[in-house]
Amino acid sequence: MLLKLPSLLFLLHLLLLLKLVASSPTEGVNFTINGFSRANLTLDGIATVSSNGLLILTNNTIEQKGHAFHPSPLCFRCNLSDGSIPSFSTTFAFAIAPQLADLGGNGFAFVITHSTDFSNAQQAQFLGLFNPGNNGNATNHVVAIELDTILNPEFQDIDDNHVGIDINGLQSQAARTAGYYADNTGEFRNLTLISGKAMQVWVDYNGIDSMLNVTLSPINKIGTPTTKPTKPLMSFTVNLSAVLLDLPVHVGFSAATGSMTSSHYVLGWSFAMGVGHVQAPPLDYSKLPAIPRANLKRHRSRTLGLWLAVASLVFVLLVTVVAFTEVRRRKKYAELREDWEVEFGPHRFSYRDLFRATNGFSERELLGVGGFGRVYRGTLPNSGAEVAVKRVSHESRQGMRQFVAEIVSMGRLRHRNIVQLLGYCRRKGELLLVYDFIPSGSLDKYLHYGRDHKPALGWSQRFRIVKGVAAGLLYLHEEWEQVVVHRDIKASNVLLDGEMNAKLGDFGLAKLYDHGIDPHTTHVVGTMGYLAPELVRSGRASTATDVFAFGVFVLEVACGRRPVEELAVGPQGEQLMLVDWVIENWREGSILDTVDSGLGGEYAREEAEMVLKLGLMCSHPHPEARPGMRLVVQYLEGRAPLPELSPDYLYFRNLSLAYNEGFDDFVISYPSSVPSASTFSGGK
Repeated sequence: MLLKLPSLLFLLHLLLLLKLVASSPTEGVNFTINGFSRANLTLDGIATVSSNGLLILTNNTIEQKGHAFHPSPLCFRCNLSDGSIPSFSTTFAFAIAPQLADLGGNGFAFVITHSTDFSNAQQAQFLGLFNPGNNGNATNHVVAIELDTILNPEFQDIDDNHVGIDINGLQSQAARTAGYYADNTGEFRNLTLISGKAMQVWVDYNGIDSMLNVTLSPINKIGTPTTKPTKPLMSFTVNLSAVLLDLPVHVGFSAATGSMTSSHYVLGWSFAMGVGHVQAPPLDYSKLPAIPRANLKRHRSRTLGLWLAVASLVFVLLVTVVAFTEVRRRKKYAELREDWEVEFGPHRFSYRDLFRATNGFSERELLGVGGFGRVYRGTLPNSGAEVAVKRVSHESRQGMRQFVAEIVSMGRLRHRNIVQLLGYCRRKGELLLVYDFIPSGSLDKYLHYGRDHKPALGWSQRFRIVKGVAAGLLYLHEEWEQVVVHRDIKASNVLLDGEMNAKLGDFGLAKLYDHGIDPHTTHVVGTMGYLAPELVRSGRASTATDVFAFGVFVLEVACGRRPVEELAVGPQGEQLMLVDWVIENWREGSILDTVDSGLGGEYAREEAEMVLKLGLMCSHPHPEARPGMRLVVQYLEGRAPLPELSPDYLYFRNLSLAYNEGFDDFVISYPSSVPSASTFSGGK
């Protein structure tokens, strides 16, 4: 017994060596399998080989997967010194027989992979290769040619009958509808993968130019030779050395079923690998096993019932979706309409039109944001007209009916220097006002923001803007059928058209009242710096408060400075009032020094001096001392001379004090719209 022990140990070492050799990567592989009866394959899942040599990857069992791999790993890179992938070529004959005619399950794939452990892979659309967690990961090192029979939007499939090239995931790098190019005509002919008929695939990779070709063809009849089409179904350039690295890889097949099933059959398979041009050995069609036909025939009677059930389910789902969509659409486009709005019908826009016009009130269409709403650019779907849509608060102190009536009434305003208000729309919690779109935007962007990217406004342009706003304001105050008090005149509410003509806009705060009737509102609205002292004190707006705001606006245009500015030097928080600053310079005999330095001295001196003094007249703290807009227009047009006034007459000792202290100490004699020469005295 002791003499036999070394022999036993020798035999054990020899067996271990043989096992290691058998499991080591194969450097050169060429094989042909015509029927799998005697083939040595590694199978898992529900994959099996029938008695007649048919490789059955899946059957009619739902939610299953099956794999079949060549038993030995291949060494794709060990023969080449540069580490590149050699050329390889493989072909296989297959058939996909659905359980129900024309209603197949998921497809299957030819696979090159470094691991045959797919225990964590999922069935159905994942084809037994991946799962939601690793699908698309570069660490998978998997190349697959999928024959897919279900459209999966999550993988961006092109249709439910296609061939795809997959790298590390199921979102195909290249995909084509299943078919082939006929050699005699060159035309493309479709093939139905789930027809149950035998077909053949060729996968050829040229390691020199990294070109991967996939070709598909029908097999005429088992036992009849089939010619490979000259033109591939698709070609794709891919460096497989970057995907497979230097890992030993396995070649084989993977298939899966979901809630619907198909039997995936492989009839024969050949493979070749080498350097340069390589062609897989041809299959011997006379030795290929027959495809079972029972699947298609046995269940045809069930197909109609299933189709009816599916059609009923689809119908119910469709009705549900339509009803849900309609409810959601109505909620999305819901409006508030009351019986009294019938008379305003022609001036009302539908919310749906405004929503579509502004691309859903997209941020890309946003023109600006103010204290009372956001303004969007839009193009009306029916007319193609460009509009500006302002979304403002729904509430109104006057009552919604009166407010809408005023909006519609203002829609009748027609003047070249007034932005046209086209109409309105009402929703819960908000009111939408629709205006003409003015292309060049607001004036304040040119005065204060735009000097780096917008052309500077010359004096002639500024003078024309001042005259345009004055003409528009005269129309609102005296020339229309009702008096319109704008209440928020400022540079940002003056818009410029394509020819830089001024248009007074934003009537969201306007107050209408009949001629001869005093306004009753006491709610102070407007912008600090433009508010007349009596408006701050009493809250009552009038044409005189509009004139005051216009005067400040005139100084802003001429000086290029805001009505109220933080001082760069001096105590923190100390402000400069534009009106005070212009008067101080006038007292010192340097009023023209207040003209915007950005003009570079290029302006009409007499015209500029008149504009500055007119701005001061209009912004006088006492409302009765301000000229009316008709007289303002006459001054600007040169049809009436500006009265000779001294700075002492107009000096009112800091407008900020006037805001805070009222006007009890001011005494003035001002019998007409033209200022008298009497001295303005008083003040604290």
